[in-house]
This record gives sequence, structure tokens and C-alpha cells, in this order.
Amino acid sequence: MARVTYQARAGWLSGMMGIVIFSGSLPATRLAVMDFDPVFLTVARAAIAGCLALAILLVSKPVRPQKSQWTSLLVVAGGVVVGFPLLTALALEHISSARSIVFIGLLPLATAIFGMLRGGERPRPVFWLFSVLGSVLVAGFAAIGSEPGALSGDLYMLGAVIVCGLGYAEGGKLSRHLGGWQVICWALVISLVPMVILCGATLPDSTDAIGLSAWLGLGYVSLFSMLIGFFFWYRGLALGGIATVGQLQLLQPFMGLMLASMILAEPVSWAMIVVTLAVVLCVAGAKKFA
Repeated sequence: MARVTYQARAGWLSGMMGIVIFSGSLPATRLAVMDFDPVFLTVARAAIAGCLALAILLVSKPVRPQKSQWTSLLVVAGGVVVGFPLLTALALEHISSARSIVFIGLLPLATAIFGMLRGGERPRPVFWLFSVLGSVLVAGFAAIGSEPGALSGDLYMLGAVIVCGLGYAEGGKLSRHLGGWQVICWALVISLVPMVILCGATLPDSTDAIGLSAWLGLGYVSLFSMLIGFFFWYRGLALGGIATVGQLQLLQPFMGLMLASMILAEPVSWAMIVVTLAVVLCVAGAKKFA
């Protein structure tokens, strides 16, 4: 019993560290897409992180994944290495990072659903009640607060949430056997060759017009969002449970909105704050009955 309690606490702590790191992802992406093309940004961050992951694997020499695990690694790569970064970068061409951050409120539900489908977890019915209520609040905010041109960005964010939830759940399940940092490293390495080729093909003709903030944004999403954050996040999901620890993602909007306001000087409306607070309360209820 003591071991189970320790694992749960370690899972929550590790998961929280991952969320703190991920909170800067959308503001950093917003900075980067001001000067970089979204497709180049997606493949460049994956290529940079992939080179670092390859070096880590060569030095540490971990046990190679079994043949049956490569399919899961491809799912992880498709969800968190390519899908989520690309769709969020496209979304942030149409909407502010503050608005996109509200959609992160849907990630716990998506992660929990895929955790049930892929990880074999079975939360109690009341858990789903709170999770669905939180998702309805986010969807309602998106519909009521829609602005001209925002629909495309909203749809991109919805797609990003779905593929990310799948990548999180698949990676969390796989981390129980491979380990958290090994999962993201292998997922990055199997994506490395096509990402490097595409990076070269989409390289900007000139970097003269690219500002320091865009370079810093690229650096953050490559090193922290694409690599280091997953070391903590996948370990947390493996130790504490995909559906349960996944609810920590509802703290991400709070942190992300503060960063969007401080770094990007983006307006944060009372509606955003109220909806985010209400969704976090739903997560608290979901955690209690997970």
C-alpha cells in the first residue's frame, strides 16, 4: 500500500513538472510563427529534438523496443512529434495564444478517453460527468466568443487536442514498460530522417528578417516542449495513471494565460479566466472520482 501511495505521489509530482514546462509551449509557438512558417517550425523543432534524442540514446544505450512496441511509438510520433505541433502552429496563425490555451481544457478528457481505449483504464462514471462538463464549458466559450477568422484556428486546436490526447495516452501506456524518457527519445528518433529532409526543404530563403523572439520560441519548443517536458510527463502518466494524472493538464491554461499576458502582452478577458477556473473545478471533481 505504501509503495502504491509513493508511486501515485511521484506520478503527480513528475506530471506537474511536465505541465509547468508545457505551459510555455503555446506562447513560445506564437512567438515563433510570427516569423517562421508553421510547417518549417514543426519539422525544425522535431529535427532539433530528434538529434538530441539520438545523442541521448547513443550515450545511454537503453534496451531497444520490442517489435510489438514500434507501432505504439509511431502513434506517439504522429501525435506529439508531428500532429500537435503542426496543428497548433497553424492555429496560432489565426488566433491568439491566449485563446488557444483555453482549448487545452479539452486535453484531460481526450487523454482520459484514449487512456481507457488504449491503456485499459476504467474511471468511475462520475469522473466522466466532470470531464464532459469541463469540455462543454470550453466548447461553449469557443462558440460564443468566436471572432472573424477564428473558426479555422479553433478547428485546428480541436484537431490538435485529439491527436495529442492519443499521443499522451499511448506514450503513457508504453512508458510503463520502456520508461518515460526512452519513449519520447525513440519516437523522435524514428521521425528524425523525414523531419531533417523536410526541414531542409522548407528552410527559409533568408533569416535576416527573423527576430530574436522567434529564435527563442523555436529554441524553447525544440528543447523543452518537444523533449525535456516529456521526460517528466510520460513518467507521471506511467506512475500515477493516464486518466488521473492527465487531469493536471487543466492547470496548464492558468499558467499559459499568465505567460501569454506577460510575454506577448495579449489581452486575457474575464471570460477566459472564468471559463478556465470553472474547468479546473471540474478537473478537481474528476480527480476525486478517478
